[in-house]
Amino acid sequence: MPAPLPADRPIRWGILGAGGIAGTVARDIALSDDNVVTAVAARDAARAAAFAAQHGFERSYGDYRALAADDGVDAIYIATTHPSHHALALMAIEAGKPVLIEKPLCLNAAEAREVFAAAERADVFAMEAMWMRTNPLIRTAQQLAADGAIGEVRGVRAEFAIGLPFDPTSRLYDIDNGGGGLLDLGVYPVTFAHLFLGHPDEVVTAGTLAATGADDTVAMQWIYGGVPKAHVWVSVSAAAPNEATIFGTEGWIKVLSPVFRPSGLIVRGADGQERAIADPIAGQGTGYLPEIEEVARCLRAGERQSSLIPHADTVAILELLDDARATLGVTYPSERKAA
Repeated sequence: MPAPLPADRPIRWGILGAGGIAGTVARDIALSDDNVVTAVAARDAARAAAFAAQHGFERSYGDYRALAADDGVDAIYIATTHPSHHALALMAIEAGKPVLIEKPLCLNAAEAREVFAAAERADVFAMEAMWMRTNPLIRTAQQLAADGAIGEVRGVRAEFAIGLPFDPTSRLYDIDNGGGGLLDLGVYPVTFAHLFLGHPDEVVTAGTLAATGADDTVAMQWIYGGVPKAHVWVSVSAAAPNEATIFGTEGWIKVLSPVFRPSGLIVRGADGQERAIADPIAGQGTGYLPEIEEVARCLRAGERQSSLIPHADTVAILELLDDARATLGVTYPSERKAA
């Protein structure tokens, strides 16, 4: 077990990447009393310096390894695009730094296994930044389902679609940059269904590809013991409310949009009455703070992985995404090289 971080000072974060998600998470970290961002690195030193100045960070680097070697950094958040996650995570772990890796953790399950195996060998904390799993409303829905508030859970429906017209220059359509609906969007409804139903026995997948070869619209039907129980739908080009529902024998739980950061729950129990549950963190940043606080808790406790986002679940979900991509014929350049 890694040594717990001292409790007499905030956890000092370094960020790899200076894009939009890095800025959003950095602003949420600034809301915490127990966490602070001290450094950022990007491939372009000038961009890193401008990002550091914008957010008030102490240091910036034009080299990722330099940040990983910084003794003033306790943990690293990897905020770069998908194809670089694997190499950067291994680099940070080799430097002995705990890592929070933006979702999806890697392009595929094989890469994820390598990252987690390296973290275990180095006795270093590692976690996918699947912030949805730390969201208090998602955790409330899990508890309600476990407590039998809707009877026996029999099914889940979840969706994520953004209505982005085809643009070959967009990262979401750029297969060379890990684009496609499944990894960018589908990881959320797939994670949601997995939270409430576990791993399916069989998956039936259908979908369409964009002109770039990236997956666009995908539907997945999950089957358990011959019974279809989950319907997962994702689309880059189409739009949707982006809600989810857990169906039980005595009622249901509706997760209000957006599913990855719910605005509320509506619960209908056996009595036929509906009750609303409000978002307890409404107005508290963008919603990333619970995952940052979970990492901080783990580091203070000397834990190597989070019970909320265990390594095994991250790998299992990537396996489902791998299988869906295989059905559709979607491969990334690095996978073609490996083959």
